[in-house]
Amino acid sequence: MAELTFLGAARTVTGSKYLLEHGGSRVLVDCGLFQGLKELRLRNWDGLPFAPDSLHAVILTHAHLDHVGYLPRLVARGYRGRIFCTGGTADLCRLVLPDAARIQEEDARQANRHGYSKHAPALPLYTEVDAYRAVSQLQPVGYERPIEVASGVTIQFVPAGHLLGSSYVLAKLDGGATILFGGDLGRYSRPVLPDPADATDADVVLVESTYGDRDHPPDDRGEALAAAIRDTAGRGGKLIIPAFAVGRVGELIYWIRHLEHERRIPVLPVYVDSPMATEALRFYSARVAELDADMQSAEKGVAVFASSRFQTVASPQQSKELTASRHPAIVISSSGMATGGRVLHHLAAALPDQRHTVLFVGYQAAGTRGRQLVDGATHVKIHGRLVPVAASIRKLDSMSAHADRGEILRWLGTLSRRPGRLCLVHGEPGPMDALRTLLAERLRWDAHTPAHGERIAL
Repeated sequence: MAELTFLGAARTVTGSKYLLEHGGSRVLVDCGLFQGLKELRLRNWDGLPFAPDSLHAVILTHAHLDHVGYLPRLVARGYRGRIFCTGGTADLCRLVLPDAARIQEEDARQANRHGYSKHAPALPLYTEVDAYRAVSQLQPVGYERPIEVASGVTIQFVPAGHLLGSSYVLAKLDGGATILFGGDLGRYSRPVLPDPADATDADVVLVESTYGDRDHPPDDRGEALAAAIRDTAGRGGKLIIPAFAVGRVGELIYWIRHLEHERRIPVLPVYVDSPMATEALRFYSARVAELDADMQSAEKGVAVFASSRFQTVASPQQSKELTASRHPAIVISSSGMATGGRVLHHLAAALPDQRHTVLFVGYQAAGTRGRQLVDGATHVKIHGRLVPVAASIRKLDSMSAHADRGEILRWLGTLSRRPGRLCLVHGEPGPMDALRTLLAERLRWDAHTPAHGERIAL
């Protein structure tokens, strides 16, 4: 009998992991890091309910850390098999995994140096060596190309429109069920990436529910972003944008360039203070055939995303100089939820000053600094000290890379038949339960919301 176990993204938006067992084969779909609340982050240290070397294959839907960030830990604990993904996902994993390891090692060093960890010594979850071992096991596969990844388990990747290389995964079991792992579902009619491909009929369907309780604001042609830029420039301040280095930075610069061309904003220096984001832009440019049609006719290279006064910040020294600068500017830096990285130095300098604005342009998970700031925190802890919040805090949902409830319904509507079982994953309880109710009302479909560790028979 085939079984599916939910080891992450069950009643939460992080830690995506699904264990598929069939006829002696054991396949892990996604291998994500738990982020946000401490009780979730502690799961990263708990280990998995199976021996890593018992896996026959790992499959990745895309390269965000909540879907791939646990891979180095899995490899460090003994997994030596192949990690199947699209070419775009492989490119981005080679960026994000070593970077995640460096951040964890640096955070551990900082904690040991300043004594703000309860552990002595504080240790990283994994090292940069572990990350490079993990990326050496990546096995790129093209879209729409069936491949047997383990005995009796054949999968294929289908474009999901969420990130370069993102996909949903159709798994077919010999003599058994078909399972559609929805991964993260992208948006319709957005710039840079094409729309999600239609869903593929399956006996069991997993779909995300991140925004299952709301629709994104209607397209405002970038006006909310333009207003934030104009207001901050008028105060002589900086606009600090914590952004996911992989994916969101490209769309941000696309819109800033567009707004400049339409003369709707003042032309300011735009700094991308993230070497990883700069490299990710190069990967996007190198895979322009996978982008929207309007991007494919543009010039090649990172310049396709560059605004008039675009600059990349390479060295730590340049980053420190930018942090200390008092000149108006737009600073885009990672991480997107303000959980680590260079953006923390910009926030520590900007938050106490009311001239500045911090603009969040993506989902902010519970327990992150980004969520605290969006929810109105008057102080946040950065590098072990409390920083007062006087700067303007804004949130922009229109740039989310996650489908809203209407787009989820639209995607599910491309199925020609009702799945035998529909599972809602990758969502906090409120949005997830709201989507479950909506599906019952609109489609007359019963949806299941698996608990962490739950196992279902296929």
